[in-house]
Formats: sequence, structure tokens, C-alpha cells
Amino acid sequence: MAKRVLLIEDDEDTLELLLDALKNDGFECMAAANGQEGLARERTQSPHLIVLDLMLPDTDGFDVCRQIRTHSTVPIIMVTGRDDLIDRVVGFEVGADDYLVKPFGPREFAARVTSLLRRVDEYSQPRKPVNVLDFGELKVDQERHEVTVRGETTHFTKKEFELLVCLAENDGRVMRSSDLLKRIWDYDDNIRSRTLDVHIGRVRAKIEREPGSPEIIVTVPCIGYKFVNPQSAA
Repeated sequence: MAKRVLLIEDDEDTLELLLDALKNDGFECMAAANGQEGLARERTQSPHLIVLDLMLPDTDGFDVCRQIRTHSTVPIIMVTGRDDLIDRVVGFEVGADDYLVKPFGPREFAARVTSLLRRVDEYSQPRKPVNVLDFGELKVDQERHEVTVRGETTHFTKKEFELLVCLAENDGRVMRSSDLLKRIWDYDDNIRSRTLDVHIGRVRAKIEREPGSPEIIVTVPCIGYKFVNPQSAA
């Protein structure tokens, strides 16, 4: 079955370019010319991936991305004509999975879509869980991209999951903020961003009993964060 891609883009020339690239690769496409229409289509048509323009006539892509992330982990590629590092950082902070700066070629665009969908499919394949990080009340199945918290499956975005795995695999070890930013987002040391702090807050909200007083992912002042096995902390 063809994968459904929702394009939220108001520029007709750009939209035609993206639609042609996706249709040539066999994707089923739907389009929205503004943020509100895009949000409505996302809820009713359940796309497998969203391509989201940053500049929209009724709102900006950041706000649309935030609203989608309140209820969905659908992969999102953010597209913009501004090659601004701050925009890129904010895009990842609000939950985008990838980021493309105009102008770009149709083949590069289609390749990004295909690559992101492939990674999502690999996470969702029903395989025997052979690589599970088991901490009692918290279980992280890396093969199935699944997190279970006190018996309940909890949905994580791609970056949230990667961050949790990175911390959990280093149980008891202090991870420097700069190292986490490099490993998860490929940020250089000279980039100062709240991306990590925002994602730490989201992960805590999903796994901690009291996110305001975290016991699993603890802050190490002026250095970074440390994962504490819930079983050893009990």
C-alpha cells in the first residue's frame, strides 16, 4: 500500500515540485494551503508523514508542529526558505524529525522522505524483542521502538526515543549536555540551544512518577544528565 504524505505548503510552485517528486516515487499525496487546513487533514486522513512549510499564511510551522505533537508522533519534515540556525534549532525543539532549506532538488527531497519512512518502518516491525533495556517499571524495546512505563505503552517521537536510549544505555554514567547534543542532533560544541532541555522535559513527563522531582533522569548541575535505574533507586 502506498504511503500517504501530507504537504502543508502555500507556495504553488514549491508544492507542484514536491508533489511531482513524491508521485514519481509512488507516494499518495494530499495538500493543504495553510496551517488550519493542514491540522484538519492530519486528524482526518492519518498521513504516514508530513512535510510542513515554516512560513504559512495563517500561522507558522512551529505552532502547527507543536499542535500535532500533542497527540501524534507522525514523522515531520520541516521546510523553510530561511537558512537560519535558530529556526533549525526551534524546529527540532518543537518536534520536527528532519529539516530542509530551500532551494533543494526533488531527488534529495524524495530521498529524505523515503529514508525517514524507512527508519519509522524499521522501528515498527513486529519482531521478537531481542534488544530490550529492562529496568522493571521502565522497559525500552529498541527493536520495536516501544517504551513501556509501569505496564503502559507510551508513545515517543524519534528524537525522544533516541535520547532515552542513549541515557539508559549509559545507566549511572553522567552524560555531558554537549555530548548528547552531538550524538542526538549532531550539534557542534559552539551551538547553544535549549533543544536538549526541552526534550529532557518531555521524556521526564512520560516516564517519571513526578516529573518536577525526577528520579530516573536527574540533572547534574553544570555538566548534564544521568540515568538512574528505577530498580536500584527503589
